[in-house]
Amino acid sequence: MSPHQRSDRAFDLQAAARQCMMEHGFEPDFPSTVAEELAALVANPPKPSASAEDLRHLLWSSIDNDTSRDLDQIEYAEKLPNGDVHVLIGIADVDIYVAKGSAIDRHAAVETVTIYSGVKNFPMLPEELSTGRTSLLEGDNRACVVTEFVLDVQNRIASSRIYPAQVNNKAQLAYNGVGAWLDGKAEAPAKVAASAELQAQLKLQDEIAQRLRAERYERGALNIETIETHAVLQGDSIDIQSQQKNSATELIEDFMIAANGVIARTLREKRIASIRRIVKTPKRWDRIVELAAQMGEKLPAKPDSKALNDFLCRRREKDPDHFADLSLSVVKLMGPGEYVLERPGDAPEGHFGLAVEDYTHSTAPNRRYADLVTQRLVKAMIAGKPSPYSDDELAAIAANCTTKAAAERKVEREMQKRIAAVALRNRIGNTFQAIVTGVTDRGTFVRTLDPHVDGMLVHGQQGVDVGDKLTVKLVRTDPVHGFIDFSRA
Repeated sequence: MSPHQRSDRAFDLQAAARQCMMEHGFEPDFPSTVAEELAALVANPPKPSASAEDLRHLLWSSIDNDTSRDLDQIEYAEKLPNGDVHVLIGIADVDIYVAKGSAIDRHAAVETVTIYSGVKNFPMLPEELSTGRTSLLEGDNRACVVTEFVLDVQNRIASSRIYPAQVNNKAQLAYNGVGAWLDGKAEAPAKVAASAELQAQLKLQDEIAQRLRAERYERGALNIETIETHAVLQGDSIDIQSQQKNSATELIEDFMIAANGVIARTLREKRIASIRRIVKTPKRWDRIVELAAQMGEKLPAKPDSKALNDFLCRRREKDPDHFADLSLSVVKLMGPGEYVLERPGDAPEGHFGLAVEDYTHSTAPNRRYADLVTQRLVKAMIAGKPSPYSDDELAAIAANCTTKAAAERKVEREMQKRIAAVALRNRIGNTFQAIVTGVTDRGTFVRTLDPHVDGMLVHGQQGVDVGDKLTVKLVRTDPVHGFIDFSRA
């Protein structure tokens, strides 16, 4: 029986996730050739590069979601005598286990990404690798590709180096605990509280991240706030929790943007064709200008990321309650990012939202195929070998990654709606505080504040507009289609 034939009460979210994956062109199961190849790798594990530097003595740490096991990156930083800071970012060497053209690689090349459906993860690589042998788990010796850079007192990257290394993650930490501590909202997590050295290390990393972020904002990177939700399964019940940015999530984001920039610039300097991640200048800039005008603000007629960011900062200060909704509108109007081939000598297209011309994806090879491809380009460069990919191969990979990224967003969006419909099915008739997020020809849409859920206002929508605060009553949920309907209370 398909999940679409079940009653609401017995709706099977995991079956729905599998079906949704297949409907959008993904293959949720690995072919038998992958299992055979994996068994051979486990029986005869590859050896790390003989040129790898031994950095296992450093106080590396990772910060990720509470439940994450596919750990791609670890970090370490130190102050230099002249006031500069030295940053090391270790990225899991996935290529050492996943050879180009292997069965595991062929499957990953088609899928391109790990899908987090909210109720089940569908990994790009077998979990024996992605959450095991290539994951930077605490206490395990691992092969890494390290991106190292020096940030000077003017917040400029003064020098950089990329090289293979052996590492050992000394502290596997989580966003919520570290973020609350860094923000002064909670005591330090147990691992952090137990080590003064780790406390100092994380505070230094936070300070560096703030400097990197401030420098990006000076160049016009967008200060955007989004609220993400995730499902929490408790026996037969399901709850929805919101996760907003905190100092820990921003720390990792800032470090990864910096590392990706170093990788992109190095590949360009070495005249190596690569895959770039870009967000083009917004085609709907006129609508962004219109939104600003509705709030009494004026933006220039031509796209200007610095002017847009200044506007966003002012709105965050004036109207924090609606800032996440304004951010969402701007993100949608900018349009999604895409992967493109950049050949030596090509004019860089850049990333409008980050205000950078040099940007690639390189920091998540366990769960993004573009990152694994970039890792192979970098390792070949380090070894002085020719690129393992032709321009045509890279162009085809970039196009497929862009297509699958769009499909990924659809799967995750559809599953978020279904999860919310299941989570709220026993709360018909309850009232919620909400904000109007959209008024379109298709209907009027609201977002409840607790829990953070999107739905349609099907009664009492006359006269309301985007940004209005309302009390709404839940009147219907439909997990099959992901519908949640409210009336004005």
